Amino acid sequence: MTFGKVAILLCSFLLFLVLPVQSAPGKLNGRVVGGEDAVKNQFPHQVSLRNAGSHSCGGSILTRTYILTAAHCVSNEDVNHVITPIAAERFTIRAGSNDRFSGGVLVQVAEVIVHEEYGNFLNDVALLRLESPLILSASIQPIDLPTVDTPADVDVVISGWGRIKHQGDLPRYLQYNTLKSITRQQCEELIDFGFEGELCLLHQVDNGACNGDSGGPAVYNNQLVGVAGFVVDGCGSTYPDGYARVFYFKDWIKKHSDV
Repeated sequence: MTFGKVAILLCSFLLFLVLPVQSAPGKLNGRVVGGEDAVKNQFPHQVSLRNAGSHSCGGSILTRTYILTAAHCVSNEDVNHVITPIAAERFTIRAGSNDRFSGGVLVQVAEVIVHEEYGNFLNDVALLRLESPLILSASIQPIDLPTVDTPADVDVVISGWGRIKHQGDLPRYLQYNTLKSITRQQCEELIDFGFEGELCLLHQVDNGACNGDSGGPAVYNNQLVGVAGFVVDGCGSTYPDGYARVFYFKDWIKKHSDV
């Protein structure tokens, strides 16, 4: 299998987990389909990433000054496939609220750090350095990186403000759902994407990630194990959703942040 084949397959069937906002990347799509409302402080690590003031993606608090999200949420790709980070001044994050319109705090992003090998849906991670440190509270908390690789056949919780169904509306309040991890071999068989840095999460039909969930967290054992990346054949399809496997990127994250 070649990465070119993967790109063709995914570009043919994938929706970006991001919303179509100005200067957002133009290839992937992502919300939590079939989810339910989160309760207050249930996901204190979750943030809403905002491009020009509007929700575009999710993200996870790693420390008071660093957020982990998806590279496609904060970069553009030109006709020659050159990846360029979007200017940091376009982005803010909302932390400490389940309501994507209000509450919590808004903090300006000072720096966008895109994985240097991001492309063709691979290495889809980025870090955001905040202009001012978050003040931690019951509703604003960092989440731990995984101590071990994520096993197959375990329940993984995803969350976000993505569309509630394919081509549906965005929810006002944070949603969550539970998916099942599968092996790299199963992921290769199902969607031709057995990359070691990818975590594939299987779900029932009409469940899973959708537009607006990109960059958001997948959590197992109270640790951040995935970053929402792509869906295949529409939101809530029979195919697994693709998440960047955080354990694979631990060294990169530590090198480029204060974790």
